[in-house]
Amino acid sequence: MSSVVVVGGTSGIGREFARARVERGDEVVLTGRDADRADAVAKEIGARGLALDLSHPRDVAAALADVGQVDHLVLAGVSRDENRVTAYDIDAALHLVTLKLVGYTEVVHTLCPRLRDASAIVLFGGQAKERPYPGATTVATVNAGVTGLVRTLAVELAPIRVNAVHPGVVGDSPYWRDKPAEVLAGLRARTPAGQLATMADVVDAVDFLLRNRSVNAIDLSVDGGWLLG
Repeated sequence: MSSVVVVGGTSGIGREFARARVERGDEVVLTGRDADRADAVAKEIGARGLALDLSHPRDVAAALADVGQVDHLVLAGVSRDENRVTAYDIDAALHLVTLKLVGYTEVVHTLCPRLRDASAIVLFGGQAKERPYPGATTVATVNAGVTGLVRTLAVELAPIRVNAVHPGVVGDSPYWRDKPAEVLAGLRARTPAGQLATMADVVDAVDFLLRNRSVNAIDLSVDGGWLLG
């Protein structure tokens, strides 16, 4: 049995990963911004829920104060952001940069004393870093920053392994599944695998990064070859 912490585990892929690890028999702590929701989701899947807001990094240490030893840490907390340099929203940009770079780093800093040499960490990025779209000014920049963060953490925390997963379009995720059918069909047509990634695919990729002891400091794309389309 492993001890697992999933930051951003109340919805989407983070929730699916937390549920999968509970079903495997692991001891799982999941976090979400809202205490009631974190508690409700945790009870539903058999985990423990904590309130933690990555956009308030100074509060992270207190939120995680009573978390014990951690074998696997997954940082899946994200925030949707549309920001263009021609109409730049500084507050929105600061929120996302703080959440995903400063917040992720503060979680690792806080839990460092509770990690073992054999522990592993996975950070969530995204393919906007490789294929920006109008409105991805901050998203693309931050996801590229995840790559740099993974590499420096892998060096600083060695022998603890640190990797990143970068999902493409995840067709059955809460964000994508209700998009118009023609939009999803067009995305599938431009994906060499002929199908969009699923949440189960991403969960499996995260599990691989945590499990394989020779994989370290990499960016793993899970997109069916979408970048080639």
